[in-house]
Amino acid sequence: MTAQYTMLTLLRQATFLTSAPRLSACPPTIVYEAAFAGRSNAGKSSAINTLTNQRQLARASKTPGRTQLLNYFSLDEERCLVDLPGYGYAAVPLAVKEAWQKELENYLLKRDSLQGLIVLMDIRHPLQKYDEMLLNWAQKRNLRVHILLTKADKLNRSPALAALQSMQKQLKEKDIVATVQLFSALRRIGLEEAAQVLGEWLNYPPAAVELAEEVSAPIVEGELTNETKDI
Repeated sequence: MTAQYTMLTLLRQATFLTSAPRLSACPPTIVYEAAFAGRSNAGKSSAINTLTNQRQLARASKTPGRTQLLNYFSLDEERCLVDLPGYGYAAVPLAVKEAWQKELENYLLKRDSLQGLIVLMDIRHPLQKYDEMLLNWAQKRNLRVHILLTKADKLNRSPALAALQSMQKQLKEKDIVATVQLFSALRRIGLEEAAQVLGEWLNYPPAAVELAEEVSAPIVEGELTNETKDI
């Protein structure tokens, strides 16, 4: 499978497009976009860089929580990824935090081209207060949500799978509709599953989300399984 144009191939073409401070400044011509959101230090920038196979496409701020911009990365003329600022960082002044939360809610509820939300949570500290707030906003709009439990390499196989199952249970108990998977930027765990979700959201042909051999990472014996689970 060497000539096939895959979703991961498209992701590797990502280039910075623009930064928008608010909904009204977002690019008007984008047809399909998928947004990435997560608490500060949840591994959002690392996930975007790994999926696009670029080291510094998404840059983490030296002062977490201070950059209040929606960063757009173009995949082609119609499709974009959007890197939302990290949330929940205590050092941000309350007034700034509240203003950004309002802008974030406005974006999630009113951005017509937004097809789905990737929410990143550290597998060791999932479903914190701001995570749940974000998921509830997505529920209001019936927005598709896919959760990446990041830094899965920090846990052994059994604890990681137990964390995945616990997350599934909590989402059901809270009546939150989402899919969830294990992910590690360091070990490149879960790239195929995440790319498939993005391909479906961004209206990319189903055949194109298959992983080509040239971008496939070797599987280490005993490595975590990465099935995407429907909640």
